[in-house]
Amino acid sequence: MLKIRHVFIVLGMLLSSVASAAVQVSIGIGFPNVSIGINLPAYPQLVRVPGYPVYYAPRLDANFFFYDSMYWVYQDDNWYASSWYNGPWGLVGPEAVPLYVLRIPVRYYRQPPAYFRGWRPDAPPRWGDHWGHDWEQRRSGWDRWNRRAAPAPAPLPVYQKQYSGDRYPRQVEQQRELQQQRYRYQPRDPVVQQHYQERAGQRGPDERGSRQQDIERSNPRQQGGPAAPRSQSPQKEREDVQRSTPASPQQGRQEVQDRRQQQQPGAAQREQQMQRSQDREERQQGKDATREQKRRGQGQEQERGRDRNE
Repeated sequence: MLKIRHVFIVLGMLLSSVASAAVQVSIGIGFPNVSIGINLPAYPQLVRVPGYPVYYAPRLDANFFFYDSMYWVYQDDNWYASSWYNGPWGLVGPEAVPLYVLRIPVRYYRQPPAYFRGWRPDAPPRWGDHWGHDWEQRRSGWDRWNRRAAPAPAPLPVYQKQYSGDRYPRQVEQQRELQQQRYRYQPRDPVVQQHYQERAGQRGPDERGSRQQDIERSNPRQQGGPAAPRSQSPQKEREDVQRSTPASPQQGRQEVQDRRQQQQPGAAQREQQMQRSQDREERQQGKDATREQKRRGQGQEQERGRDRNE
């Protein structure tokens, strides 16, 4: 009987460990944009902290929160943030943590550190005691606020439930595109806005390399050479050539004459009229000379006729 009891005890311990492993997450810190050990198989259950614009994950063995469109994790004296529930995560310094994340009561930390012991469960952690006097001076008044004026919580990005396991997007660029398509909310907290914009501008090494290759393909140029100038219209090219090429003296005189003719059209017309009248006079003189020759010929013939008659 004792052996059977021991067998059942061992089996019970194994089963309980397997069941707890299904919901437990391991925390291992890495940076930048590396998994910090929170390997969630699916979108976690999130419950609102009463009276706060913050959600927490009661079924996770981790200090996992959601506030103003971003997820926040506290582990090993560090805060991390991500716009997706399973990272990648970015380190957040104590001076840059949003106020309402700092104000989360102690009882909603599912894996509280040892120095939380003895602190009131319904009050926020004593960050001033833990991070020191300098931090408390920079974040003066962080633990005093009008609870009735607390903002409404941001809507949960439940669309991320569709992306679990192998479907989870690992690249920041893909996460950003999906969030822009499926999640219309924009953060309102100024500190969260800054984190959100910084993460929106981040790219992983692979993404930066592929993006650079796309740019080089779309803008081909010789290696080490200057960029090719933009193409110009034929008219623009002719104008540039004319401006850059010095004109010869003959071309300069011709241009002056052309401008003079354009500016004084009456002088050209008068010159043409004078040329026409001169031509008419020459033709008239030619006709008169012909008539004179005919008259002289006729007179000579008449004189010869008289000589013969005599």
